[in-house]
Amino acid sequence: MASPAVPLPNPTNPPLPSDAPSNDNTITQAGFKVTTRKLPILKAGPIEEMTEKLGIAPPEMIFGDNLARIEHPASGWSIEFNAFDALDRVDKTGDSMLKVSYSKEWQQNRQHHSSDIKEVIKPFDWSYSTDHAGSTESLASNLLQFEPTTTPIPLELLKRPDPILFFDEVMLYEDELADNGIAMLSCKIRVMPARLLLLSRFFLRLDDVIFRIRDTRVFVEFKTGEVIREYTAREEKYDEVKRKMKLRGEKEADIPALMRDANRLAGMLPVVEQRLERLELHKAP
Repeated sequence: MASPAVPLPNPTNPPLPSDAPSNDNTITQAGFKVTTRKLPILKAGPIEEMTEKLGIAPPEMIFGDNLARIEHPASGWSIEFNAFDALDRVDKTGDSMLKVSYSKEWQQNRQHHSSDIKEVIKPFDWSYSTDHAGSTESLASNLLQFEPTTTPIPLELLKRPDPILFFDEVMLYEDELADNGIAMLSCKIRVMPARLLLLSRFFLRLDDVIFRIRDTRVFVEFKTGEVIREYTAREEKYDEVKRKMKLRGEKEADIPALMRDANRLAGMLPVVEQRLERLELHKAP
Protein backbone atom coordinates (compact mmCIF):
# COMPACT_ATOMS: atom_id res chain seq x y z
CA MET A 1 0.00 0.00 0.00
CA ALA A 2 1.08 3.56 -0.60
CA SER A 3 2.35 5.66 2.25
CA PRO A 4 -0.20 8.14 3.60
CA ALA A 5 0.41 11.78 2.93
CA VAL A 6 2.78 13.44 5.37
CA PRO A 7 1.88 17.05 6.18
CA LEU A 8 4.37 19.71 5.18
CA PRO A 9 3.87 22.59 7.62
CA ASN A 10 4.85 26.10 6.72
CA PRO A 11 6.94 27.79 9.44
CA THR A 12 6.90 31.52 9.97
CA ASN A 13 9.60 33.40 8.06
CA PRO A 14 11.88 30.52 6.94
CA PRO A 15 15.54 31.62 6.75
CA LEU A 16 17.00 32.92 3.53
CA PRO A 17 20.80 33.15 3.40
CA SER A 18 22.07 36.61 2.55
CA ASP A 19 24.11 35.37 -0.43
CA ALA A 20 21.10 33.76 -2.16
CA PRO A 21 20.08 35.12 -5.61
CA SER A 22 17.06 37.43 -5.36
CA ASN A 23 14.74 34.92 -7.06
CA ASP A 24 16.03 31.84 -5.24
CA ASN A 25 15.28 30.57 -1.78
CA THR A 26 18.08 28.29 -0.68
CA ILE A 27 19.47 26.49 2.35
CA THR A 28 22.42 24.15 2.83
CA GLN A 29 22.11 21.55 5.55
CA ALA A 30 24.52 18.67 6.29
CA GLY A 31 26.06 18.81 2.82
CA PHE A 32 22.75 19.04 0.92
CA LYS A 33 21.67 22.20 -0.85
CA VAL A 34 17.98 22.89 -1.40
CA THR A 35 16.83 25.55 -3.84
CA THR A 36 13.37 26.78 -4.81
CA ARG A 37 12.56 29.47 -7.35
CA LYS A 38 9.24 31.28 -7.80
CA LEU A 39 8.73 33.70 -10.70
CA PRO A 40 5.66 34.98 -12.60
CA ILE A 41 3.96 32.99 -15.36
CA LEU A 42 5.73 32.95 -18.71
CA LYS A 43 5.02 35.62 -21.31
CA ALA A 44 4.24 35.06 -24.98
CA GLY A 45 7.83 34.73 -26.25
CA PRO A 46 9.00 32.05 -23.80
CA ILE A 47 5.66 30.22 -24.18
CA GLU A 48 6.14 30.03 -27.95
CA GLU A 49 9.68 28.75 -27.46
CA MET A 50 8.52 26.12 -24.99
CA THR A 51 5.69 25.05 -27.31
CA GLU A 52 8.13 24.49 -30.16
CA LYS A 53 10.46 22.43 -27.95
CA LEU A 54 7.70 20.36 -26.38
CA GLY A 55 5.57 19.87 -29.46
CA ILE A 56 2.41 20.52 -27.44
CA ALA A 57 0.57 23.63 -26.27
CA PRO A 58 1.48 24.43 -22.67
CA PRO A 59 -1.13 24.89 -19.92
CA GLU A 60 -2.90 28.22 -19.41
CA MET A 61 -0.70 29.12 -16.45
CA ILE A 62 2.86 27.95 -17.02
CA PHE A 63 5.53 28.85 -14.48
CA GLY A 64 8.41 27.85 -16.71
CA ASP A 65 11.14 29.48 -14.60
CA ASN A 66 10.07 27.88 -11.32
CA LEU A 67 11.87 24.90 -9.82
CA ALA A 68 12.58 22.84 -6.73
CA ARG A 69 16.01 21.22 -6.56
CA ILE A 70 18.00 19.08 -4.13
CA GLU A 71 21.77 18.92 -4.64
CA HIS A 72 24.59 16.98 -3.01
CA PRO A 73 27.70 18.89 -4.16
CA ALA A 74 30.20 16.38 -2.77
CA SER A 75 28.95 13.65 -5.10
CA GLY A 76 27.65 15.86 -7.92
CA TRP A 77 24.18 14.34 -7.62
CA SER A 78 20.99 16.37 -7.91
CA ILE A 79 17.28 16.00 -8.56
CA GLU A 80 15.12 18.80 -9.96
CA PHE A 81 11.42 19.38 -10.57
CA ASN A 82 10.43 21.95 -13.20
CA ALA A 83 7.55 22.53 -15.60
CA PHE A 84 9.34 21.74 -18.87
CA ASP A 85 10.61 18.33 -17.77
CA ALA A 86 7.19 17.46 -16.33
CA LEU A 87 5.34 18.49 -19.50
CA ASP A 88 7.84 16.58 -21.60
CA ARG A 89 6.45 13.43 -19.94
CA VAL A 90 2.87 14.20 -21.08
CA ASP A 91 1.68 11.76 -23.73
CA LYS A 92 2.22 13.40 -27.13
CA THR A 93 0.64 10.67 -29.26
CA GLY A 94 -2.95 11.27 -28.23
CA ASP A 95 -3.29 7.61 -27.22
CA SER A 96 -3.90 8.59 -23.58
CA MET A 97 -6.19 11.48 -24.42
CA LEU A 98 -9.40 11.42 -22.40
CA LYS A 99 -12.26 10.94 -24.85
CA VAL A 100 -14.99 13.16 -23.45
CA SER A 101 -17.68 15.32 -24.97
CA TYR A 102 -15.83 18.61 -24.55
CA SER A 103 -12.35 17.55 -25.66
CA LYS A 104 -12.99 19.04 -29.12
CA GLU A 105 -14.08 22.31 -27.49
CA TRP A 106 -10.86 22.38 -25.48
CA GLN A 107 -8.70 21.74 -28.56
CA GLN A 108 -10.39 24.52 -30.51
CA ASN A 109 -9.98 26.90 -27.58
CA ARG A 110 -6.29 26.09 -27.24
CA GLN A 111 -5.63 26.40 -30.96
CA HIS A 112 -7.19 29.87 -30.81
CA HIS A 113 -4.83 30.89 -28.02
CA SER A 114 -1.91 29.37 -29.91
CA SER A 115 -2.76 31.03 -33.24
CA ASP A 116 0.55 32.85 -33.34
CA ILE A 117 2.47 29.58 -33.25
CA LYS A 118 3.19 28.37 -36.77
CA GLU A 119 3.63 24.66 -35.99
CA VAL A 120 0.45 22.61 -36.02
CA ILE A 121 -0.44 21.37 -32.53
CA LYS A 122 -0.78 17.60 -32.76
CA PRO A 123 -3.20 15.58 -30.60
CA PHE A 124 -1.89 14.97 -27.07
CA ASP A 125 -3.12 14.26 -23.56
CA TRP A 126 -4.83 17.58 -22.96
CA SER A 127 -5.28 16.79 -19.24
CA TYR A 128 -1.51 17.37 -18.87
CA SER A 129 -1.18 14.19 -16.81
CA THR A 130 2.48 13.56 -16.07
CA ASP A 131 4.38 10.79 -14.34
CA HIS A 132 7.47 12.96 -13.96
CA ALA A 133 9.40 11.90 -10.85
CA GLY A 134 12.24 14.42 -11.03
CA SER A 135 15.22 14.92 -13.34
CA THR A 136 18.44 13.56 -11.87
CA GLU A 137 22.07 14.37 -12.65
CA SER A 138 25.43 13.15 -11.40
CA LEU A 139 29.07 13.48 -12.36
CA ALA A 140 30.10 11.36 -15.35
CA SER A 141 32.78 9.75 -13.20
CA ASN A 142 30.32 8.93 -10.44
CA LEU A 143 27.04 7.75 -11.95
CA LEU A 144 24.54 7.51 -9.12
CA GLN A 145 21.19 5.99 -10.05
CA PHE A 146 18.08 4.94 -8.20
CA GLU A 147 17.54 1.22 -7.80
CA PRO A 148 14.29 -0.59 -6.90
CA THR A 149 13.80 -1.18 -3.19
CA THR A 150 11.22 -2.40 -0.70
CA THR A 151 12.36 0.09 1.94
CA PRO A 152 9.54 2.58 2.53
CA ILE A 153 9.90 6.21 3.52
CA PRO A 154 10.18 6.21 7.36
CA LEU A 155 6.96 7.99 8.25
CA GLU A 156 7.57 7.85 11.98
CA LEU A 157 10.68 9.99 11.60
CA LEU A 158 8.72 12.54 9.60
CA LYS A 159 5.97 12.74 12.21
CA ARG A 160 8.40 13.81 14.91
CA PRO A 161 8.07 17.46 16.02
CA ASP A 162 11.50 18.42 14.67
CA PRO A 163 12.22 22.09 13.92
CA ILE A 164 11.46 23.17 10.35
CA LEU A 165 14.55 24.94 9.05
CA PHE A 166 13.13 25.63 5.59
CA PHE A 167 9.78 25.30 3.85
CA ASP A 168 8.53 26.35 0.44
CA GLU A 169 5.80 25.57 -2.06
CA VAL A 170 6.30 26.06 -5.80
CA MET A 171 3.62 26.02 -8.50
CA LEU A 172 4.80 24.63 -11.86
CA TYR A 173 1.64 24.72 -14.01
CA GLU A 174 -2.14 24.93 -13.87
CA ASP A 175 -4.99 24.69 -16.38
CA GLU A 176 -8.77 24.86 -15.89
CA LEU A 177 -9.39 22.57 -18.91
CA ALA A 178 -11.87 24.90 -20.63
CA ASP A 179 -13.76 25.39 -17.32
CA ASN A 180 -14.36 21.64 -17.03
CA GLY A 181 -12.02 20.93 -14.13
CA ILE A 182 -8.43 21.55 -13.17
CA ALA A 183 -4.97 20.12 -13.82
CA MET A 184 -2.10 21.35 -11.70
CA LEU A 185 1.43 20.41 -10.71
CA SER A 186 3.17 21.78 -7.63
CA CYS A 187 6.05 20.98 -5.25
CA LYS A 188 6.44 21.33 -1.50
CA ILE A 189 9.66 20.82 0.39
CA ARG A 190 10.58 20.96 4.05
CA VAL A 191 14.03 20.65 5.61
CA MET A 192 14.61 19.51 9.20
CA PRO A 193 17.95 19.26 11.02
CA ALA A 194 18.42 15.54 10.20
CA ARG A 195 16.38 14.96 7.03
CA LEU A 196 14.20 16.48 4.31
CA LEU A 197 11.06 15.61 2.37
CA LEU A 198 9.94 16.85 -1.05
CA LEU A 199 6.45 16.22 -2.40
CA SER A 200 5.66 16.79 -6.08
CA ARG A 201 1.94 16.40 -6.77
CA PHE A 202 -0.02 16.32 -10.01
CA PHE A 203 -3.75 16.75 -9.38
CA LEU A 204 -6.47 16.34 -12.00
CA ARG A 205 -10.19 16.83 -11.60
CA LEU A 206 -12.12 16.38 -14.82
CA ASP A 207 -15.76 17.09 -14.05
CA ASP A 208 -18.08 14.08 -14.48
CA VAL A 209 -15.12 11.96 -15.66
CA ILE A 210 -12.18 11.29 -13.34
CA PHE A 211 -9.97 12.29 -10.42
CA ARG A 212 -6.24 11.62 -10.66
CA ILE A 213 -3.41 12.21 -8.17
CA ARG A 214 0.22 11.40 -8.94
CA ASP A 215 2.64 11.95 -6.07
CA THR A 216 6.42 11.79 -6.01
CA ARG A 217 8.05 11.94 -2.59
CA VAL A 218 11.80 12.31 -2.18
CA PHE A 219 13.14 11.61 1.30
CA VAL A 220 16.76 12.29 2.30
CA GLU A 221 18.43 11.18 5.53
CA PHE A 222 21.43 13.48 5.91
CA LYS A 223 23.59 11.30 8.18
CA THR A 224 23.61 8.24 5.90
CA GLY A 225 23.14 10.00 2.56
CA GLU A 226 20.20 7.70 1.87
CA VAL A 227 17.65 8.95 -0.68
CA ILE A 228 14.30 7.21 -1.11
CA ARG A 229 11.97 8.11 -3.96
CA GLU A 230 8.35 6.99 -3.92
CA TYR A 231 6.00 7.45 -6.88
CA THR A 232 2.31 6.72 -6.27
CA ALA A 233 -0.48 7.13 -8.84
CA ARG A 234 -4.12 7.12 -7.73
CA GLU A 235 -7.30 7.60 -9.72
CA GLU A 236 -11.04 7.04 -9.53
CA LYS A 237 -14.14 7.83 -11.53
CA TYR A 238 -15.78 11.15 -10.70
CA ASP A 239 -19.16 9.66 -9.83
CA GLU A 240 -17.57 7.04 -7.57
CA VAL A 241 -15.72 9.71 -5.59
CA LYS A 242 -18.95 11.67 -5.19
CA ARG A 243 -20.69 8.48 -3.99
CA LYS A 244 -17.93 7.86 -1.42
CA MET A 245 -18.30 11.39 -0.12
CA LYS A 246 -22.02 10.90 0.46
CA LEU A 247 -21.41 7.56 2.17
CA ARG A 248 -19.05 9.33 4.55
CA GLY A 249 -21.82 11.70 5.48
CA GLU A 250 -20.45 14.76 3.74
CA LYS A 251 -23.01 17.51 3.28
CA GLU A 252 -24.04 18.24 -0.30
CA ALA A 253 -23.06 21.89 0.14
CA ASP A 254 -19.52 20.90 1.19
CA ILE A 255 -18.84 18.49 -1.69
CA PRO A 256 -17.75 21.10 -4.30
CA ALA A 257 -15.03 22.38 -1.94
CA LEU A 258 -13.91 18.83 -1.09
CA MET A 259 -13.52 18.07 -4.79
CA ARG A 260 -10.80 20.71 -4.93
CA ASP A 261 -8.96 19.38 -1.87
CA ALA A 262 -6.33 16.87 -3.06
CA ASN A 263 -5.32 16.02 0.51
CA ARG A 264 -8.85 14.95 1.40
CA LEU A 265 -9.40 13.20 -1.92
CA ALA A 266 -6.23 11.09 -1.83
CA GLY A 267 -7.73 8.60 0.63
CA MET A 268 -10.71 8.01 -1.68
CA LEU A 269 -8.66 7.18 -4.78
CA PRO A 270 -7.29 3.64 -5.12
CA VAL A 271 -3.62 3.16 -5.98
CA VAL A 272 -3.10 2.16 -9.63
CA GLU A 273 0.72 2.30 -9.71
CA GLN A 274 3.53 2.57 -7.19
CA ARG A 275 7.35 2.55 -7.40
CA LEU A 276 9.93 2.64 -4.62
CA GLU A 277 13.57 3.44 -5.38
CA ARG A 278 16.65 4.09 -3.30
CA LEU A 279 20.24 5.29 -3.60
CA GLU A 280 22.96 6.10 -1.10
CA LEU A 281 25.17 9.08 -1.85
CA HIS A 282 28.87 9.25 -1.07
CA LYS A 283 29.38 11.14 2.13
CA ALA A 284 30.97 14.54 1.88
CA PRO A 285 34.65 14.59 2.93
